[in-house]
Amino acid sequence: MCENISRSADILSTSNTSNAEASPSNDMLTFHQKCGSLIKLTNEMRTAERKRPLDEFNNGVVMTNRPLKNDEMFEIRLDILVDKWSGSIEVGITTHNPGTLDIPATMTNMRSGTIMMSGCGILTNGKGTRREYGQYNLDELAEGDRIGLMRKSNGQLHYYINGQDQGVASNETPQTIWGVVDLYGMAVKVTILDRNDPNYPNNIQNTVTRNNVFRHFPDLYDEEALEVTNIDEEESDRLLFHTSCGSHATVMSGQRTALRPNAMDDFNNGVVLTTRTLKPDELFEVRLDKMIDKWAGSVEIGVTLHCAEELEFPSTMTNIRSGTWMMTGNGVMHNGTTVIDEYGQNLDRLKAGDRVGVRRRADGTLNFYVNGIDQGQAATNVPENVFGVVDLYGQAAQATIIDRYDSLSSPDAESSSMVETEELRFHLVHGQNAVIVNNGRTATRPNATGEFNDAIIMSNRPLKDNELFEIIIEKMVDRWSGSIEAGVTAIKPEDLEFPNTMTDIDYDTWMLSGSAIMQDGTTIRNGYPLDLDLVTVGCRLGMMRCSDGTLHFYYNGRDQGVACSDISTSVFAVIDLYGQCSQVSITSGSGVLPTDNNLLQNSTDLSIVSPSDVTHKFSQCCGKNISIKNNGSSACRTRNFNHGLVFSSDPLKRDELFEIRIETLSKVWSGSLHIGLTSSAISDSTPQSLVPTRATELVSKPTWVVLGSEVKKCGSLVKENYTPSLYRLEIGNRVGVKRCADGTMHVYINGEDMGVAASNIPKNVFAVIDLYGSVESISVISNSGGDNPMLASQVSTVSELVEIDKDQDQDTSSDVSFHGNHGKNIILSEGNCTAQRAGSYNQAVIVTSCRLKRNKLFQIKVDKLNACWSCSLVVGVLGFTPDRFNFPVSAIGIKKSCIVVQGDSVYSCGVKVKGKYGPNLDQLKIGQTVGLLIDNDFCLHLYIDNMDQGVAARDIPYPCYGIIDLYGQCEQVSVVPTERVSPVPMCIDREKADFDEVVKEKSGRINIVEPNLVRNCEYQNICSRIKILLGVPDGYFDSSMNICYCDVCHKLRSDEMYHCKGDPPKEFALPSSWCKFSFKLPNKAHTLNVQDKWHSAYYGTRMDLLRRIVDTGDLHVSGSESGSCSILTSSITKYTEKSRPETCGLKPVYLSPTIKYAGCNEFSPKYKLTDPKTKKTYCVRIGLQVWLKPGSYKVGPQSLGFDEQIDPKFKNNELEWSTKERGSIMLQSLLIKIE
Repeated sequence: MCENISRSADILSTSNTSNAEASPSNDMLTFHQKCGSLIKLTNEMRTAERKRPLDEFNNGVVMTNRPLKNDEMFEIRLDILVDKWSGSIEVGITTHNPGTLDIPATMTNMRSGTIMMSGCGILTNGKGTRREYGQYNLDELAEGDRIGLMRKSNGQLHYYINGQDQGVASNETPQTIWGVVDLYGMAVKVTILDRNDPNYPNNIQNTVTRNNVFRHFPDLYDEEALEVTNIDEEESDRLLFHTSCGSHATVMSGQRTALRPNAMDDFNNGVVLTTRTLKPDELFEVRLDKMIDKWAGSVEIGVTLHCAEELEFPSTMTNIRSGTWMMTGNGVMHNGTTVIDEYGQNLDRLKAGDRVGVRRRADGTLNFYVNGIDQGQAATNVPENVFGVVDLYGQAAQATIIDRYDSLSSPDAESSSMVETEELRFHLVHGQNAVIVNNGRTATRPNATGEFNDAIIMSNRPLKDNELFEIIIEKMVDRWSGSIEAGVTAIKPEDLEFPNTMTDIDYDTWMLSGSAIMQDGTTIRNGYPLDLDLVTVGCRLGMMRCSDGTLHFYYNGRDQGVACSDISTSVFAVIDLYGQCSQVSITSGSGVLPTDNNLLQNSTDLSIVSPSDVTHKFSQCCGKNISIKNNGSSACRTRNFNHGLVFSSDPLKRDELFEIRIETLSKVWSGSLHIGLTSSAISDSTPQSLVPTRATELVSKPTWVVLGSEVKKCGSLVKENYTPSLYRLEIGNRVGVKRCADGTMHVYINGEDMGVAASNIPKNVFAVIDLYGSVESISVISNSGGDNPMLASQVSTVSELVEIDKDQDQDTSSDVSFHGNHGKNIILSEGNCTAQRAGSYNQAVIVTSCRLKRNKLFQIKVDKLNACWSCSLVVGVLGFTPDRFNFPVSAIGIKKSCIVVQGDSVYSCGVKVKGKYGPNLDQLKIGQTVGLLIDNDFCLHLYIDNMDQGVAARDIPYPCYGIIDLYGQCEQVSVVPTERVSPVPMCIDREKADFDEVVKEKSGRINIVEPNLVRNCEYQNICSRIKILLGVPDGYFDSSMNICYCDVCHKLRSDEMYHCKGDPPKEFALPSSWCKFSFKLPNKAHTLNVQDKWHSAYYGTRMDLLRRIVDTGDLHVSGSESGSCSILTSSITKYTEKSRPETCGLKPVYLSPTIKYAGCNEFSPKYKLTDPKTKKTYCVRIGLQVWLKPGSYKVGPQSLGFDEQIDPKFKNNELEWSTKERGSIMLQSLLIKIE
C-alpha cells in the first residue's frame, strides 16, 4: 500500500529528469535575506514565519534567493495558519531583484513585472487577469497542503496544488524571475520543499491530498484498498447519495433518495453529494418526489470537486467559492458568482415528478437537463472527477436519483435505439443547436432566445413514395424574424456538413421558406399557398414525395398543392428549427397514404381518410393519476382526487363540440369535473411532468376553465354564476365544450347551450377536462364533423372578424341611442339620445341600444353638472344584453362581464384593475365629450374630447354594449351624432397661428400626458413608414406605447420638457421633435423594476448597427474588445468590474440625459430615406432611449467641443454619461427624427 502511494507521488512530480538530479548545496533554493518587516527566517533560510500573526496580517513578503530556472519546481508547504483574518497565502513570480527591491506590504501592490495567484484568481501587476483559475482556492487550503509553481521552457507559468497541475496561468513569462510568497492574512509559516530531500512528504499524510490523488489517479487503488471499502464492485459503480450531507438533510432508500424531513420548518442546509465522481458523459439525474409551496426558490443541481468527507457543508451550495458549478433558478453560478443570467428553464417552477440532471462531457463542457431536454452548454473547461451535487433548497423537499438501472434514461440513451426501426423518427445527426429527445420523436432548440439557427433536423431514413412526414409545432418564441423551414434532400445526414440554415445548401435540396420554394439555395417559385412564417403553435406541417416525382406540402392535414417536380427518389425529410420555431414533434399522421390520385388531387383531409365522422379521442398526454383506455375514448382517474387532467387529441375545429359522458362517481371526494379550452400545444409526446395538478394551474398559455358555476382564465375569475353548478353532475350526464366561429367558448350540459362562457378565444385550442374530486371516469361521445374538417385552420383572422360583425353591420342606423331599460332615476328624451338623472345621485345607469362596433367611436357630451355631489360620470362596456337586466344603484355594482372607468381608475366586475389611467373623469366640465372605442385586438380605449387616452382594458367581452352611469355631479349627457365625431386633425405643415388656435381651444380643459393623443398625426405616420425601412421586426415593439413628440403633439399634451426618473431621481429631457416607438420590455425589466428605479438616457446610433443592437439588447455590440499588450498578461482575460484594468476590456458606451446631445451628427448621422407611400425623400436620424442602472455610469463633460450651452437644463460638463458595465443598460424605445 505504501509503495503504491509513494509511486503516486512520483507520478505527480512534474520536474524533468535533469532537475531530479541532486543540485549543489549552494544552488539550493532558499528565501532571500531581504524580506518583509515582520518575517523571521529559520531552518537555513528555508522556513519563513510572520511575527505577531494575531496582531498584523501583512508585511509578510518573502522571495527566493536566486532566479528560478526553466522547468524548476518552486514548492512550499503551509506549516501554520491562524483562524482570524480573511485571505490567506499568495504565491507567484516577479522580475524584480529582491536585493534592490523596496519590499511592499503585500505583493499585489506591485504594478510591474509581477504575477500572483490570490484566492482562486490570477493577478498581473495588481490587476485581475483570470477570475477563475485552477481547481483550488488558496484561501481554503489547510496546514500541510503544498503550493508550487514552475516556469516551463516554452514560457508558460503553471501552478501546482498538492502536486496537481492547475494548468496554464500565463502564456508569456519573462526569462528571469524570482519566486515570491506573501504570508498574508491566515498564512503564518511556510517551508520550501526539495523533492530530492529524503524527508520529502511522499507519504501524503494530508487527507485532502490523499483523496485528491486517488480522485485524479484512480489506477492507484490496489486490491487491498478496495477490500477495505467492503462495497461490491457492481454496486459501487452505481450513483448514490453520500450519507454525509447537510444538517437538515437525510439519505434513505439505499442512498438513492435524499430529503429534508422538516421541510416546513426550514428551507436550506439540504446539500447532498454523490458517493463517487461522475464518469465522462455520464448523466447525473434526479426526480423531484416532493415539493412544498411555503418557500421561495427550489432545487439547485451541479457538480463540485469537493467530496462529501472533506466538505464543510454550507447552508446552500452556491456559497462555495471554489470548484463548484451550479444551476439555480434559470441561471448558472460558478464558485458563487453568476456567470449566465438567463440560461434555461427556470428550476423554481418545477413540480413534483419533474426531472433535473447534469452531465460533464468528455471535452470538459457542462450541460444541464430538465425533463430530459438539454438546456445547452453551461460551462467549459470543467475538470475531470467532479461529484454530482443536489441542493434541496426552498420548495424542493425530496429527490431520488435516476440512473441506468431505472426505466427512465437519458435523452441520448433513449434515442439510441431508433436507428434500426422502420418507423419515422428524427436522425441522431443534426445541427449543433438542436437536441433530439422523446425517443427520436421530438426535436427542440433549447436556447431558443439566444440562438436562431444551426438547428437542422432530418428524418432517420429516406421517405417512401406517397409517405407523409408530418410534425406538429409545439413551441415558438416571440423574438426573431422568420420561422420554420421544411423540405426534402437527397443528401444523407451522415454525409452532410450541417450549415447554419438548410437554404444554404446548393445541391439536391428542395425547401419551403416562408411562401417561397427554393431548390439548391435558389428561389424557383414565390407565392406558394402555404406561408411558414405565419404558422402558430399547434399547427401541423407535412411533406410528401409522390410517386409521380412531385413534392407536396400539407398544412393541418390539407394538401397545399404541387410545390415542385422532378424530385429525386430516396429523399430525407428536413426541418429547420429557424427563428421563431423552437420545438416540433412527429405526429401519428405520418406514414404511407393510399395512392388513389383523387385523394391527392382533391385535397382530402389526411387525418380522416377513411370515415366521414371519427369519434373524438383523448390525447396520451394526461395527468399522472389518469389511465387512458379503449383506444383513447375513455379516461379513468386511478387514485387520489387530483392529477386528473385529460385533453383532446387534436385542436377543436370551428363550431366543433367536444362532449363527454360521466361514467363513474365517488362521493368520497368533494368537488367535481372542470371543463374548458387551452391554447397550450398538446401532443401525445408532451411529457407528463409538464401537466399540472389541476386545470386552474394551466397558466403558461391562455386557458379558460368552467368549474362549479364560475369561469376562470389562467386561474383568475372572469365570470360568476355562469351555469348551474357542475358539482351536481350525476352518472350519465353529458358535458361538452365548443369554440364557436365568433371566437366565443360555450359549455353544454346534457345538450343544452349554457351561453357564452368566454370571448376572444384563439384558434387551435384543445379541449381540457379535469377529472377532479367526485368524477372518476368519463368517455368521449362526440364526433369530429366530416363536412369541412379543416375549415377552422384555413379561415383567416380577418374572415373571422368579419363574421363576428355580420349581425351588427346589418344595422344601417348611423347613430347609437340609449336603451329603454335603464336605472330608475333616468329620463330619456330627444329620441332616446339624451339622458337625464331626475333625482338623487345614483340609480342612473344607462346602456346603448345596440352593440358597439369595432373601430367606431361612440361619444357622449356632458350637458349638465351639479357641484353639490362628489364624483361624476362613469363609462365603460357591458358584455351581455341589457334587455331584462335589473340595474344596481351604480355601474360599479355590476359583478359580471362589465368593465368601467371611474375617476382615473379602471374596474372589472367591480374590482379595481388599473389606477392613474387618463384624466380624472370627476373633473370633467360641461361641454366636454367622452368616447369609447374597441380596436381589432379587443382593447377598450377611452377618448376625452376626441383624444385617445390609450388602452383602458384588454381582452374585453365582445360583443358588448356601451354603459354610462350619471353618477354624482353628472346629471345629463347626450349622444354625439356620428357626423360630429372628428379627431383633432394633424398636419406636418401647420402654421404657428394654427398652433395658437389649438391651444386656445384647449384652454380650460384637462391636461393629459398620455400616448397617442392625436390619432392621425402625419409626422408620426411618416416616422412609422420610415421605421419599416429600418428592418426591425414589429414583434420587438409595443405599439400601444408609441408617442409622437412633434411640435403639435407636444403642445396639445402640454408636456413638461424635463422629468425625473430612478432611485435616486435623475433628470432627463423629453425627446422633442422625435417620434418614439417603444420596445416590449423583457420579464427581467419588470423584476428589476427598471421603470421606477433606473434612470432614463439617450443613445445616438448608426442605421447599420441598429438591428444588431435590438437583436442582442446590448449597446456594447457597437464597440469592440481590446486587450492588454503586456507580456505578463494571460491570453485568457476575464474580469470582475472591480478588477478590470482601465486600459483593457469593453469600450465605454456614451449616453446623455438629453437627445439634443445624443442626437448630434457625430453620434446620430443623417440618412436619406424615401417614404414608400409618398415617394418623398427625407433626412432621417435614429436614436435609442434606454433605461440606465444607477451607479453604473460616470458623468462627464461633452466631448464635441461646443462652446454654447447645448441644453438649457443641463450644463455642458454633465452631458456625457459613460459606462462599461454589461447588463446596466436596457432598451426602452426607438427614436426617429425627420428633418
